[in-house]
Order: sequence, then structure tokens, then C-alpha cells
Amino acid sequence: MANKSAIETNNRRKRLVANKKVSRDALRAIIKNKETSFEERMKAVHKLAEMPRNSSKTRVRNRCVLTGRPRGYYRKFAMSRIALRELASAGMLPGVTKASW
Repeated sequence: MANKSAIETNNRRKRLVANKKVSRDALRAIIKNKETSFEERMKAVHKLAEMPRNSSKTRVRNRCVLTGRPRGYYRKFAMSRIALRELASAGMLPGVTKASW
């Protein structure tokens, strides 16, 4: 089990990303638009840089929904390889079978 503080920090980051998504997207649109003046684009760059770092989507870490483990994460199941193997071996995941050849 991961530290509860690490899991909570990641949850806070997710909430902050959701709250700031619209404003970050608007600033990025201004920056990418070549029709706007250079000064306006630079103002948008500075405003984007002044926003909290944790409001960036790349700061969010994928974690297992069961254990909170950050490594060995399978996106399809939203869980770590260890939790996935335990549930698959117990037959709790429909359609998942152990490979044999």
C-alpha cells in the first residue's frame, strides 16, 4: 500500500488540473495562434508560467485504484500489475485468463 499522503497529494493534483483546465487551454490557444500580436502571446506565456505547477496535467501520476501503487500501472484496468495478477488469478476479472502456450 502506498503512503496515504502520496495518494492524497495526487488526488489534490487531479482536482487542481480539473479546475484550471479551461484557463490553461485558453492561454495555450492564445500562444499557438500566430495571428495574435507578439506582446499578447508573451503575456499569455507569462500568465501560464505563473499558474501553479500542480495544475499541469503531466504532474498527475497514474496510480492503482486498489493499492495506490505508482509503478507497473495498466491503463486498461487502472491498477498495478500485482493487483491485476491477484484478481485475475482469483477469477475476478471477466475475460482475463492466464497465458499458456
